[in-house]
Amino acid sequence: MSRIAHALAKRKALISYLTVGYPSMGMTLEIIPALAGWGCDLVELGIPFSDPLADGTTIQHAGQQALQNNVTPELCLDIASQLREKTDVPLIFMTYYNPVFSFGLRAFCQASAQAGVDGLIVSDLPPEESPELETCASEAGLDLIYLLAPTSTEERIDLVAQRSRGFIYIVSVAGVTGARASLPADLEEFVTRVRRKTSLPLCVGFGISTPEQAKRVARIADGIIVGSRLIQLLDGRPTSELREFVVQLRNALDSC
Repeated sequence: MSRIAHALAKRKALISYLTVGYPSMGMTLEIIPALAGWGCDLVELGIPFSDPLADGTTIQHAGQQALQNNVTPELCLDIASQLREKTDVPLIFMTYYNPVFSFGLRAFCQASAQAGVDGLIVSDLPPEESPELETCASEAGLDLIYLLAPTSTEERIDLVAQRSRGFIYIVSVAGVTGARASLPADLEEFVTRVRRKTSLPLCVGFGISTPEQAKRVARIADGIIVGSRLIQLLDGRPTSELREFVVQLRNALDSC
């Protein structure tokens, strides 16, 4: 059983997303082990990219700041390696295809595995165009995780159900990342529709920003993914506010 599968088998998973190098490399190294201690089960490490099509303003800002901090895929690998020495929490790189392609598919997968990374999410790579990366990821022992959106066809749901490894990333909205006041009314129907196709864990992201939303999603899914709200709480605020928010999310999931 992979480290990702083991984490998802234990309880409703709290998955955090942070952009590597935002607001600083030191903060990334400090906060991620702390997140695991506060109740996060998996961590997505965002590799900053100059053309982040799936990201809303909060994560775009974080990515731009990280790029100005000279964060590169090579530095992200180094940060992951340092994190692996501090924590056993599963680490997942979330990125776009261009940085992976530029690095070299096989070289990137091998370097990620050597750094202690457990999985990859390449948000702009559809499964129809990913056989080569799938092969490289499998050879390196990495889970390649695909996304589904409310606009996904039945054929795409079938394909992702067959090809995703670790879990399926359910995008809650037909839009970009970002904290939202409410989630779509038909989210339960969408998750149920995917559930009929697969036994893989289903984790929902994009838009979750309150414990109440986390509890609603946890009733139908195996995990929640929170990014933009965490980044907002890193933006010049006391660390205690971030800790309190994560603990509230953990308690909401544990109450389901």
